[in-house]
Amino acid sequence: MVLPMAHIHKKSKGGRSYYYIREMARVDGKPKVVNQVYLGSIERILALASGDKKLDLKRIQVQEFGALWLANLIDKGIGLVNIVDGIVPQTEKEGGPSIGEYFLYATFNRMVSPCSKRALPEWYKGTAIQQIRPVDIQALDSDRFWRKWERVGEKEIRAIAEELFQRVSELEPSDSGCFLFDTTNYYTFMASDTDSELAQRGKNKEGRDWLRQVGLALLVARDTKLPFFYREYEGNRHDSRLFGQIMDEVMGVMGEQGNKEVTVAFDKGMNSEENLVAIDGMENVHFVTTYSTYFAEELAHVDKESFSVVDTPKNRQLEARGLGDDRLLAWRTTGEYWGRERTVVVTYNPLTVTKQRYGFEKRLSRLQAALFEIRSKVRAGLPHWRTKEKVLTRYHDVCDEIHLPKNLYDLEFTKEGQGLGLSFRKNYYRIGRHIDRFGKNIIITDRTDWSTDQIVRASLDRYMVENAFRQTKDDELVSLQPIRHWTDRKIRCHILTCVAALCYLRLIELKLARANVHMSAAGVMASMKRLHSCLCWKAGKNKPVRMLEEPSEQQVQILQAFGYEITNGVLQISKR
Repeated sequence: MVLPMAHIHKKSKGGRSYYYIREMARVDGKPKVVNQVYLGSIERILALASGDKKLDLKRIQVQEFGALWLANLIDKGIGLVNIVDGIVPQTEKEGGPSIGEYFLYATFNRMVSPCSKRALPEWYKGTAIQQIRPVDIQALDSDRFWRKWERVGEKEIRAIAEELFQRVSELEPSDSGCFLFDTTNYYTFMASDTDSELAQRGKNKEGRDWLRQVGLALLVARDTKLPFFYREYEGNRHDSRLFGQIMDEVMGVMGEQGNKEVTVAFDKGMNSEENLVAIDGMENVHFVTTYSTYFAEELAHVDKESFSVVDTPKNRQLEARGLGDDRLLAWRTTGEYWGRERTVVVTYNPLTVTKQRYGFEKRLSRLQAALFEIRSKVRAGLPHWRTKEKVLTRYHDVCDEIHLPKNLYDLEFTKEGQGLGLSFRKNYYRIGRHIDRFGKNIIITDRTDWSTDQIVRASLDRYMVENAFRQTKDDELVSLQPIRHWTDRKIRCHILTCVAALCYLRLIELKLARANVHMSAAGVMASMKRLHSCLCWKAGKNKPVRMLEEPSEQQVQILQAFGYEITNGVLQISKR
């Protein structure tokens, strides 16, 4: 690692001399002051040299080092700057960091401690970035970010992402032949009158339907959990329509991994006659999807005695803990769906039943309380409660509000003098049929050659892409939302840096796992952020030196996994 050169610099003020430690590094090919620490007058330095305990400074400046160093180490295997600059090169008149460097330093920030572009220079000042990858920090201000990113269009973003994923796949090729696809959305605070095709109102995953949002589709390899494709899209576009439009690209990416046969697992939101027929027409491409129990009554009410235990890691854990009754069960059959006979697996999860039953009882009590209130208003003959049609409309609105079917109660209307009478009672048959769906999930696939266990595990593994989405919504790491950018170009650039950060963090996890260090990316970065770089000198010596803190046991494990160690405050390649 090439470190910035440190020297003592003298300044004269009011006839007196004052001294600073300056560190110089080449930025854009030119020597530049990248760090400066005030020492004081010559008397103060002499006192220090003579061993004055009051001025016996051991550490003058402390900067975050470990997490940023690790992020830069991962990038060396990818080369994001070269990818971007090869697609969007600098013009002759452009100075300062290249467009690729703006993407890289934004990606580093998303990996370590996400903040706004306005706060980025101040954040980098507190880090050892000049020791790791020197840059003109003042050039990383928000205005220059916006100007640089406005040069990058949708076509360029696609090309950058394609090259990024290509290099990721070279580092970590996928051998499973199975990929997981899902979508989510991210809310923005963009004003209604701001021009944007991407930011539209729709059903928001966080329940903020009144805000404009941007959708994101993600394809993740099942074995490595690495993203291999993404696509941002309009917030009001339906998932199934999007899937149909990008299907050829998705299947093409899966095929590029070198597998003879590929399988994509997705949820029922992508289902449509057109999409499934299109997959049928693709050679050596298969699917595993879910299906709503409301559209398959006969499957939702299969007797539980027909189910058998599935071999999954979670079931094995439950068995080992003596909780065999909580294991996931499955029942297999066939049926005609989307014009062809498919393999159908119905799963039953007792733990899910308990959770759903608890929530259902609470909502049913709310519905009963609402019915008592409705009946009192009907009996009082209040306006808007005097006709059967209006009362039913209000009852149905309540059911929709608390997400319950409208047939769980039987309502009877009678004439009472000049007014209307209302009575109600539970429909226990309908309630029983509704409860019978709890804990059940329907899986449909064209993989007739797969065992029931294989089909169930592939469907369950969709949690991997869901976990990736959770990571992008984590305030401490990646933090893609809320999207605070106000043009489609900037939104696309922001999403690209977040997806790149997601890839880099997963690459870190994979590297550590191979060294038998099992930590989440969040845990790794939190630990490495506490490894600081310090500008130090010993009493009696004027020349300062850079030293790293003594690493913790956990930090030592992480460093060793990447082939490094810290000896006497110096980071070096491990000799072990």
